[in-house]
Amino acid sequence: MPDRPSPAAVQAFVEELKKDILEETKRAYGEKVYHRWREPLHEGSLADPDGYACLRSSCGDSMEFFLKFDGERVSQASFRTAGCGASVVCGSYAAEMALGQSPKEILEITAESILERLGGLPREEEAMAALAAKTLHAALYDFMDARERRERDTLK
Repeated sequence: MPDRPSPAAVQAFVEELKKDILEETKRAYGEKVYHRWREPLHEGSLADPDGYACLRSSCGDSMEFFLKFDGERVSQASFRTAGCGASVVCGSYAAEMALGQSPKEILEITAESILERLGGLPREEEAMAALAAKTLHAALYDFMDARERRERDTLK
């Protein structure tokens, strides 16, 4: 029967493997994307959002967006995703790009503008930028629909 490695040797192997995987990820995606993936900004839900949406991509990833407005400008934006690292990064950048923006300016946040801001992704993961932009726009439409309903109810 061969000798089994010690628990310390197994732990050292796991740590080295983890380090190698993280370094390969950094090389494949670049420093900017890597750091945002490791420390995403604007992640989490917002209580009582003015606009909310949840969409699912064809690959099965889902993304949620939460928007709060102060007048005509986004005062808070956040996202949640059940998806890959590219989903996390794209959601984080989309939320960041929405802060302080008007509805018209939010509609200018596209998959292309998200990819440009983060410095690109491998082609097979670019769809996550589209998911982020579409979900952000859907949350905006939710806000606009609710505002229109309130205005109609006020006129009655």
